[in-house]
Amino acid sequence: MSGVKPAKNGKGYYGLAIYRDSNGKRRQKSAGWFKLKRDAKAAADELERQLNGQNMDLAEITLADYFARWFDLYKSNKARSSSAQNQYRIMGNMIREYFKETKLVDIKRSDYQKFINWYGSTHARQSVTKLNGAIKACVDYAIDDDIIVRNFARNVEIAYDTTKKQKVEYLSNKELIRLKQFTASKLDPRNTSRYMILTAILTGMRKSEIQALTWGDIDFIHATISVNKSWEENKKAFKSTKTATSKRTIKVNRKLLTWLMDLKANSSTMVFQNVFGTIPTSNALNKCLRSIMADCGIEKQGFHFHSLRHVHVAYLLGQGVDVYAISKRLGHANVTITLNTYSYLIDEYKAKNDELIINQLEALL
Repeated sequence: MSGVKPAKNGKGYYGLAIYRDSNGKRRQKSAGWFKLKRDAKAAADELERQLNGQNMDLAEITLADYFARWFDLYKSNKARSSSAQNQYRIMGNMIREYFKETKLVDIKRSDYQKFINWYGSTHARQSVTKLNGAIKACVDYAIDDDIIVRNFARNVEIAYDTTKKQKVEYLSNKELIRLKQFTASKLDPRNTSRYMILTAILTGMRKSEIQALTWGDIDFIHATISVNKSWEENKKAFKSTKTATSKRTIKVNRKLLTWLMDLKANSSTMVFQNVFGTIPTSNALNKCLRSIMADCGIEKQGFHFHSLRHVHVAYLLGQGVDVYAISKRLGHANVTITLNTYSYLIDEYKAKNDELIINQLEALL
């Protein structure tokens, strides 16, 4: 049972929490010094509740070690790609570099905010947000393990280096049509990169999903493409889709299927295997895309193959397609992900629609 004892100067009290360690031995721990006896008792009671509910086997573990343990137990099987595995390793290294041997139980929110400020001083917002998200999820597990009682990673201010932010300029509808026309004007089945660019424009599929397509995934009768796997270009092997909801069937237009039929001449199970027997990589696709954009006079900062997915979304939004339908087409788990990822586009079209709504409502007056 918790208790109090007078301070040495006789002008206050120390709160004492009573608990048992992992060997069942009875121990005491100070809850701090307080002027009032009741405050000392309240703090001791709270500390006692924490200690008696604490997982003593992990009580001394550092944040860096717990993060590594959390990744091995819960994330290593999900992060199948080498790039995802490497991202977690880099995060772990950053945590260990800053916190060193600091115990998980000793980290306060202010300590963690200093860490975010330190990391954010040399990293872009997206990198800081990803790191904070991973640590926040990790610390939630530490709470479930009865190591700590509060998540110090919640409600922190995300700090980041504004100079690290790369501005991406996207295509207008006219530019998109011109890009599609120039891409389709010089199709050659021996070089499949252009076909992949057209597929990205007209489906919004991820690069790895396009790379992984086999002829069995394309239904020429019903004009659909089935997304059921993705491609690990470093290992040159199939892997699972990014998420379970990424598995989907996409309706496509007949013109795209007509173009893809040309690739049957390569006599490969893989749709986009080229004359060299390989699937074009990110570098090859971006090089091809930049070349086409230069040919048709389009200059855009930070534009690359994945940007075509954003362009696909922008075009559909501009045509009045419902966000829910777009979310399903993209393979997002829910509409919230779509709204967050493409908020800049949705805000843009919201502004246009607000004006349209006002104009339509004026007809009632």
